[in-house]
Amino acid sequence: MLYTKVDLERIVYAQLENLHAMNDLLSIIKQQNELLEKANKKLKDEILEVKQKMYPPIKKERSNG
Repeated sequence: MLYTKVDLERIVYAQLENLHAMNDLLSIIKQQNELLEKANKKLKDEILEVKQKMYPPIKKERSNG
């Protein structure tokens, strides 16, 4: 099948539009990933805080000798 210059231009512009759309989606995914990382860190910190309240560290007595 032979393509005309107009056909090839349409294909290239369609690919360019798709590339821009994928770039937009990638940006959204990156933002969502950052939000998830922040939420995970907050949750981890909260879990550690609860664990420390439930199970306070045991103070070891030092023995001399």
